[in-house]
Amino acid sequence: MVQRLSIVCAVLLLWACADRQLDSFDGERRIVLRGEVPAGAETHIFLPFDVPAGVAEIEVRHDDGSVENILDWGLDDPDGFRGWGGGKPDPAIVGREAASSSYVPGPLPVGAWAVVVGKAKIVDEPARYEVEVTLRGAPTLPSQAAREPYTTPPAIRTEPGWYAGDFHAHTIESDGTPTIDRVISFAESRGLDFVLMSEHNTVSQLSWYPAAQRSTEVLLLPGMEFTTYAGHGNTIGTTSWFDHRIGVRGATVEAAIADVHAEGGLFSINHPLLNVGDLCIGCGWQHDVDPTSVDAVEVWGTIFSGIAFWEDLLARGSHAVALGGSDDHRGGMGDGALYTPLGAPTTMVWAEELSVAGILRGLRDGRTVVKIDGPDGPMIETDVTGDRFGDTVFADRTSLRATVTAAAGYTLRIWKNGDPIGDVAISSDPFVHDFDAGAPAQGEDRYRYEVVEGDDLLAVTSHVWVRRP
Repeated sequence: MVQRLSIVCAVLLLWACADRQLDSFDGERRIVLRGEVPAGAETHIFLPFDVPAGVAEIEVRHDDGSVENILDWGLDDPDGFRGWGGGKPDPAIVGREAASSSYVPGPLPVGAWAVVVGKAKIVDEPARYEVEVTLRGAPTLPSQAAREPYTTPPAIRTEPGWYAGDFHAHTIESDGTPTIDRVISFAESRGLDFVLMSEHNTVSQLSWYPAAQRSTEVLLLPGMEFTTYAGHGNTIGTTSWFDHRIGVRGATVEAAIADVHAEGGLFSINHPLLNVGDLCIGCGWQHDVDPTSVDAVEVWGTIFSGIAFWEDLLARGSHAVALGGSDDHRGGMGDGALYTPLGAPTTMVWAEELSVAGILRGLRDGRTVVKIDGPDGPMIETDVTGDRFGDTVFADRTSLRATVTAAAGYTLRIWKNGDPIGDVAISSDPFVHDFDAGAPAQGEDRYRYEVVEGDDLLAVTSHVWVRRP
């Protein structure tokens, strides 16, 4: 009996020593992962490695070893997402109290982690990867005390009205060059009321928001750019990461959109007709989804129009609202023919208050106007008679009124069900135009307005839908 107790005590002592040794992981341990990217349809692969207890920091360096091939990079822990750097060449560093841009700090759970590799562009086959994972017992990044869990901020302003913003911009937290503070400062200089920093497949920016929000009157909308190799979309008003690895481990676009809606957010399709090949991989929308599941479409962004795509989606049953997005990656410091700074275009949203909930409600109600060139461009305010619920008027007949400002000398164009039905010269500022519309015997008709100068679009509204009571 004494001998058995001695053996048990010895085993317990070894376990205790092992635990203490793991809890005080010393030095560094290097793991090298080399191999070929498997051919086939799967868009992403996972390179597993084990993390023991006591690790304070993980660094991942990666190389695709090719001039022609492009691989994207991310990191999963045993519980899921820890960051997505995409095509950034920088090493990823994740620690308990700090992380490099695009990645999320926090506890480093023991178990199977994985480097996620995305097959963005494979020309030379077999494509190869080389990954070096370093586990450290002490961090190299200083603590990022300014980071804190995201919480929804209170309303910035409580009066109803039109609020100006940009739903599409990037910072160093994905593939942009400006800091979050730089984007905020530029938004303030442009007179914007809100901005969504829609980082590619990461929500690492959100832990910087609370401190930043306390020092600005610009509302910082949560969300991310849901970036796949067959289309990009924005999640608006959400704080979760949504799985963009379509076709891998059961991930689908439909499931991601459903998850966005379950969180109370909205899903928008970005630059749907931006089919420019390797200049922007996957930028043109190719997914076939239920049109009624799409809440918004970027009808203008990066100087490309998405109106034809939008109208086709609406004809197939969607009530998607019109949005604009600059897709600014330079915080106002870019140049060239394809560069559009934050606020060009500007999306105006009529909301009961300047808050996350207020902006989302305005989008759901279809109360948006996209100013193509910026916040000082022409404005179209619409009003209707009859019982309006959200974006729809229930009445046998309704009178639509457009009040146009900053547009004297231009043309007001009226659209019905995707076709122009009349042009009116804008002869004053403000200019008011009334239009009488009858509801169809079956279904619904949709109406919207544009301000144009010749062939140039200057402003576009979302639709008002008309149907019988």
